[in-house]
Amino acid sequence: MKTKSLIYFLALPIVAMVAGCTYQNTAEQMEKKYSGLIPDDSVFTPVSPDLVKAGVASYAPVELKADISQLSEKEKKILSIMFDVADIMDDIYWDQTLGHKNVFLDRIQDESTKKFALINYGPWDRLKDNQSFITQFGPKPAGANFYPVDMTREEFNALNDTNKTSQYTLIRRNPDNSLKVVWYHDAYGSQIVKAAAMLKAAAFLAEDEGLKKYLKLRADALLTDDYRPSDFAWMEMKTSPIDFVVGPIENYEDGLFGYKAAQEAFILIKDKQWSERLAKFAALLPELQKGLPVEEQYKSESPGTSSDLNAYYAIYYAGDANVGGKTIAINLPNDEEVQLKAGSRRLQLENAIKAKFDNILVPIADALIDTGQQKHIQFDAFFQNIMFHEVAHGLGVKNTINGQGSVRSALKEQFSAIEEAKADIMGLYLVTKLHEMGELEQGEIMDNYITFVAGIFRSCRFGAGDAHGKSNMIQFNYFTDNGVFDRHENGTYRVDFEKMKEAVVSLMQKIIHVEGDGNYSEAKQWVEEKGVIPPQLHADLNRINSLDIPVDIVFIQGKKVVGLE
Repeated sequence: MKTKSLIYFLALPIVAMVAGCTYQNTAEQMEKKYSGLIPDDSVFTPVSPDLVKAGVASYAPVELKADISQLSEKEKKILSIMFDVADIMDDIYWDQTLGHKNVFLDRIQDESTKKFALINYGPWDRLKDNQSFITQFGPKPAGANFYPVDMTREEFNALNDTNKTSQYTLIRRNPDNSLKVVWYHDAYGSQIVKAAAMLKAAAFLAEDEGLKKYLKLRADALLTDDYRPSDFAWMEMKTSPIDFVVGPIENYEDGLFGYKAAQEAFILIKDKQWSERLAKFAALLPELQKGLPVEEQYKSESPGTSSDLNAYYAIYYAGDANVGGKTIAINLPNDEEVQLKAGSRRLQLENAIKAKFDNILVPIADALIDTGQQKHIQFDAFFQNIMFHEVAHGLGVKNTINGQGSVRSALKEQFSAIEEAKADIMGLYLVTKLHEMGELEQGEIMDNYITFVAGIFRSCRFGAGDAHGKSNMIQFNYFTDNGVFDRHENGTYRVDFEKMKEAVVSLMQKIIHVEGDGNYSEAKQWVEEKGVIPPQLHADLNRINSLDIPVDIVFIQGKKVVGLE
């Protein structure tokens, strides 16, 4: 039996390689001929070489490291496979957001422009409202490369195919110019087959039963675009020291309808000590849900009791996870049915959080926060605010109270901005309640509030071009309208704690009502009017930029960095 098992394992990488080289269905062949959003110009040139260099310099380089000495040899081999699968997801993401990676990059001769294009996964500056920094490209299409760039909403609405709104399908044109639906596993067939075979090879090595089950089911999910069984398996995976978030997950890239999920990957190593400190909060979720200060119908859903909180060291980001501003916490799965039945997992990426706190938030606070309140800028508060942002995603309402279906479907392309604002504000509300309950013993609540405001200044430097940027502006403008800030002549802000505490509750209530009612028109008007950077804040951000404080971080990462090569 041992010989047979060894032969089986050794054969899997060969199967993956052969599959990747030889398997191509008709849909994939057509997709490879499709140029996506890339024009035919022979050479791509920067709009401004100086602006491109400044853009590259606005990212602080950070090495993604972790101590892997405690891992077994098999676990290290699994990590190596995960890196290879993540790279496949990265290549697919290029196709989803722009088109074929090498067709684009090979036409850039200027090294700074190429480096900036790699950070942004294309020619649009993700932290400056998707402004094009390459002459040959115009504005970023709202639907990225998920839809034909010339497709109208009317055409999409007229397409008679129930799969057109699936998170895992592309919309393409037939030879007669009519629209058709193409599943991801068909469009990226050979890459998907190769990645699935690699995941099964990793599952064969896995000794942790939860990890083994998840990897097997995730491989099946890639091949079928049915992710729910693997999402449930991921929820059950409690004891593995390594984790792998992989596949089409977030909908931010689809700014047209908010339907399509983009490929990404995270490779993570669990911080057992921090995770034990966080574990107790998961049990409080049902109580926190019941205590929300809204009418009963807006909090009648029960969060799953399998939810958990854990801290991890991130050692690799790929695809949608790695574009532009970097994610520092994860709240998954996004599937509302999985959340209601099993809850969700909140993963705090400790080393990425610390890197942003040290390199960005602290120097911003020194410039913009009143000197008398700067003592409240604390890493523990920053960590807690991020953690309970992710907790808050699982609370409130997932389905409208008036039969319009899920909140996500009812609010359409406005959902992400509204939901991110809810998570921010409800997270701060939850931190407040836990301090009052005596569950958070370190620091004081004022630390969380002042650090939260500094965090808005940090995040709004990304611009208001994406869901997170619009979310930050909704919050900042609401606080401004409610007198939360006093801005001094020297350009620093002082927070009125009592007014902010009241504004947190009223803003949270407003958001929950909009979500529960599925009020698309109100959400759209709110985002359009308040999801923008006001002139005074714009001037303050320009002052911050003149201080050469990094806007975000860019990773030095890979097998070699963590000691696998």
